[in-house]
Amino acid sequence: MSLTKSNVLTESDSEILKAIAHAIALVQQQTGYGSIEITVHDGRVTQIERREKVRFEHKNSLSKK
Repeated sequence: MSLTKSNVLTESDSEILKAIAHAIALVQQQTGYGSIEITVHDGRVTQIERREKVRFEHKNSLSKK
């Protein structure tokens, strides 16, 4: 991975990364089945999106004989 900016993280960068990691963990815990998409613009996380599927099982009440 190549970085265009300095590899040194400032204290505020570290706090932002912790907040992002915490947000991702919360979304992951709240999602049963689905996907988590992280959007990055100009090297910064701008959005965390969750897609969850809800599936229903139906038993066929009219069985074919």
